[in-house]
Amino acid sequence: MTSAPADAPALLEVAGLRVRIGAGVRPVAGVDFRLNAGETFALLGESGCGKSMTALAIARLLPDNGRIEGGSLRLRGEDLLARAEAEMRAVRGGRIGMVFQEPGTSLNPVMTVFAQIAEVLARHRGLRGAAARAEACRLLEAVGIPDAGRRLDDYPFQFSGGMKQRVMIAIALAGEPELLIADEPTTALDVTIQAQVLDLLARLQAERGMGMLLITHDLGVVARMAQRVGVMYAGELIETGARADFFAAPLHPYSRKLFAALPEGARRGRPLDALAGGVPALDVDFPGCRFAARCPAAFERCRREAPGWQVRSGQAVRCHLYEGDAVPAVPARGDGGEPLPPSAVAAPLLEVRDLRVHFPVRKGVLRRVAGQVRAVDGVSLELAPGRTLALVGESGCGKTTVGKAILQLLRPSAGQVLFEGRDMAGAKAAQLLPMRRAMQMVFQDPFASLNPRMPIGEIIEEGMLALGVGGDAQARARRVDALLERIGLSAAMRNRYPHEFSGGQRQRIAIARALAVEPRVIVCDEPTSALDVSVQAQLLNLMRDLQRELGLAYLFITHNLAVVEYLADEVAVMYLGRIVERGPVERLLAAPAHPYTRALLAAVPRLDDAARPAVPQPAADLPSPLAPPSGCHFHPRCALADELCRREYPLVRVLGDGYEVRCHHSPAA
Repeated sequence: MTSAPADAPALLEVAGLRVRIGAGVRPVAGVDFRLNAGETFALLGESGCGKSMTALAIARLLPDNGRIEGGSLRLRGEDLLARAEAEMRAVRGGRIGMVFQEPGTSLNPVMTVFAQIAEVLARHRGLRGAAARAEACRLLEAVGIPDAGRRLDDYPFQFSGGMKQRVMIAIALAGEPELLIADEPTTALDVTIQAQVLDLLARLQAERGMGMLLITHDLGVVARMAQRVGVMYAGELIETGARADFFAAPLHPYSRKLFAALPEGARRGRPLDALAGGVPALDVDFPGCRFAARCPAAFERCRREAPGWQVRSGQAVRCHLYEGDAVPAVPARGDGGEPLPPSAVAAPLLEVRDLRVHFPVRKGVLRRVAGQVRAVDGVSLELAPGRTLALVGESGCGKTTVGKAILQLLRPSAGQVLFEGRDMAGAKAAQLLPMRRAMQMVFQDPFASLNPRMPIGEIIEEGMLALGVGGDAQARARRVDALLERIGLSAAMRNRYPHEFSGGQRQRIAIARALAVEPRVIVCDEPTSALDVSVQAQLLNLMRDLQRELGLAYLFITHNLAVVEYLADEVAVMYLGRIVERGPVERLLAAPAHPYTRALLAAVPRLDDAARPAVPQPAADLPSPLAPPSGCHFHPRCALADELCRREYPLVRVLGDGYEVRCHHSPAA
């Protein structure tokens, strides 16, 4: 897709946009860009730099204490700031659709999915009754919800995190918008559904000429979707340019740091090149460059004089380094020092044997059991001190349920969970107290797992108080402050509440809470999904440091295979409640034996996506765990399936060196 010429009328024009929150916080400080019909403009930057606030300002959805204090917003030449709020209600949801970052807090918990989609269809397209239901079903199918007709009457809590995000996308598309503002639209999605959603958005752009403002921290998604890129830092755009130019040679030192922080297998055992500190507070005046305090190339002028825009071959950059004729050379990316020596594999700390979690499905007036959802259906795994086991697979395959069942937050239907040889399954609450300290969990949705009525200092300290660890009040306070500093926040923030932080910052707070009681095993459920690449690098460095110092064991539930390649020692691939492939990370990612694993790897967005052919996708959506297919559960989506696959579930094949696979077509040992 090609963008419109620069002199064509723009779909969206943002000029000098300035936003003030409360008395003096300025999260957006003079932002300018234009977006053409059929074009995607990607907005990059760390959490807290003003990306989401820019999007909210465009949709006129600022919080009650926020206001636009300057600039202009035009949609096809119409002044949005001149419209009354009643007129904006006809624009929002119709001409402008929006996908919010956190579906768990954006969806109404007491309304069915159909009721929430039907609101948009009735107001903006005049569809009601059977026509609205048919269109809502089509939208859910389009974004990859299996068994869409039945799930229309479900409530948001009945969906996984990834599925809730897909529902949000369906609602945003229901009004057939001219402009789609997508705030991290694929953050909670596994790679196959992410690829489907990105393909869907690209197709809708081609069909409707829809423009998209894409806010994301995933450079692979940017490479695949965007025509132009804008990098934002501390309320300002600091670099803009065409996608190809930006990926070939990012100009601003901050942009270069974003690329340097990307995890990859070649850097296993070495620290990532993470930026120190965080985005500065936006309630102060900046005499110079806002990035100067963190910039490795800063000099005295950077600290006292704000840089103007400089243009280099179509790219624009706000940096003093480019004010002469010479262009600074892109520094070679350091290797972060020598890799850590591989640790010896100790005896397992945690053993899971044939774990099963089945949920009864009740129907009728008497609520009789009519079936079982086999969310986890015979999972076995081991985890040793100082090791990381990554559990990967699509949303709805049972990964999170495994994590919760290990911690006894869900009672297993069968199987054993052995911690240091003691079976925790079925134990009473008092017997579980030692395990509660030794094993902690970082949940997928940080907003839902943090108490909104408690300041973050008390949230982090709460576990220490409950389990009697951390010493006296002063010692606990010092530990809270130290944890906040280690995760890239400030000890001065301890009295703020969760709603005062961005999504990525809330996830870091959740991680600090888990670390506060000095656990030995941490179950991490998508801990980096809400984090931009620079903060993700800080977190991954922190997790590696803690693992080396304390011998922590991680069960790392994720859909980010780049993080798996960098962090994990072993990988287990899960599909419809069962592990279909497991082995050392280097071998599994280099030469996967199962067709499902190959499909996952093929769907990962990469920095060279613009030049790659279309990503091959499985032939159908994930089947319902209420009625899994006969034989191999993957056979309806597998190009290699034959009659044996449709008839018999494959046994485990051991391929040597602890490598296992369940596939009739896998190579022999």
